[in-house]
Amino acid sequence: MYKGLRMVLASASPRRREILTRLGFQFEVHTSNVPEDDVTGRVSDMVTLLSHRKAEHVALEEKDALVIGCDTLVSLYGQPLGKPRSPEDARRMLLALSGRAHEVVSGLCLINTKSHAVFSCCDTTSVLFRALTPKEIDDYVASGEPMDKAGAYAIQGGAGKFVEKINGSYDNIVGFPSEKFLALLEDAVH
Repeated sequence: MYKGLRMVLASASPRRREILTRLGFQFEVHTSNVPEDDVTGRVSDMVTLLSHRKAEHVALEEKDALVIGCDTLVSLYGQPLGKPRSPEDARRMLLALSGRAHEVVSGLCLINTKSHAVFSCCDTTSVLFRALTPKEIDDYVASGEPMDKAGAYAIQGGAGKFVEKINGSYDNIVGFPSEKFLALLEDAVH
């Protein structure tokens, strides 16, 4: 309970669970199965809409809860890079990111099902990858780690060594903008 509300994460992401746990929150997980393929446009608009859809889907089934929806995409020159569809797709993404700066963009939506208040925001973190060798890309793809990650990489995993510089929230790159969450939280429970 947080100020009389159950906290419900509308995501199956273990990374989001880890961050919320690290922040000291107790919460339930209620996965939303919202389709993501039908959303197009600017990356910030896409993640904002998807995080809202996820939270709204779960909020319809929850009483006296603070429902948390989140969605994260990698953006390279304004083009979204979601989760790779195949190892070849993961290689293509990593090659495109090699030696370049890109952005990790997360949408966050909090819905208080008691007051029906909705709060949302977007967070963007800039990430610069060093130049990657074909062997590094092949080895990383062979590890399997890129396959369920936006942009085909996990900064907290094996791809951490690819990062030359970040500007913004590390947690946002992992997949949950913790600083933005904490800033919205107090408003959302009043």
